[in-house]
Amino acid sequence: MPPPVRTCVGCRQRASATELLRVVAVASGADQFSLRPDPRRRLTGRGAHVHPTAACLELALRRRAFGRALRITGVIDTGELAGAIHGP
Repeated sequence: MPPPVRTCVGCRQRASATELLRVVAVASGADQFSLRPDPRRRLTGRGAHVHPTAACLELALRRRAFGRALRITGVIDTGELAGAIHGP
């Protein structure tokens, strides 16, 4: 059985779910959300997928794709996600 196929919110290319990083939004206040990487695919809630590269992350941020894919409005903090992709 082939693995599930997902679309990267940055570059819009389709890839197997194992090649992409799942991201979920966690509420951190009124109309404030924090994007949290979910490499084990266990966190609850709607997820968006992105290639774990700086280029795809930048494209997704420039296009404001996370808000649309996760169906959230408000301030979105990407610090934790950027740290996971760019490294320490």
